[in-house]
Amino acid sequence: MTTVAQIIASKPDKNIYTTSPETSVFDAVKLMAEKSIGAVLVMEGETVVGIITERDYARKIVLMSRSSRDTPVRDIMTSQVMYVEPGQTSNDCMALMTKTRLRHLPVMDKGKLIGLVSIGDLVKDVISEQQFMIEQLEHYIAGDRG
Repeated sequence: MTTVAQIIASKPDKNIYTTSPETSVFDAVKLMAEKSIGAVLVMEGETVVGIITERDYARKIVLMSRSSRDTPVRDIMTSQVMYVEPGQTSNDCMALMTKTRLRHLPVMDKGKLIGLVSIGDLVKDVISEQQFMIEQLEHYIAGDRG
């Protein structure tokens, strides 16, 4: 079973994209678009104080006819951020994401932010594990036990 630490290590882009609570929603969404990501962590210094996602933008700006240029991130961010630790498994993350209907989880190690995993990262890991298992079974069936 793959751990969160292994998933983070395998990511091609290990950068953690963040913003501050005072940043405009427009600038946060622009960052998401530029980096092709679906969420940005909201930080005050070294502390995670929230997360803003594309879903937040759609529901709290677009549907409420608010201006993204005039609305600070703090007004629409999710402040109670669920997180995982490096030793947890991809299955742990998937279960938590399914239960809480989240798509992104910060990874904290002893109170320090070390990464962010998305549902896409987890799906990629599951597919990779399944592909490995299929290859092993094919070799076994073909008598390539060596």
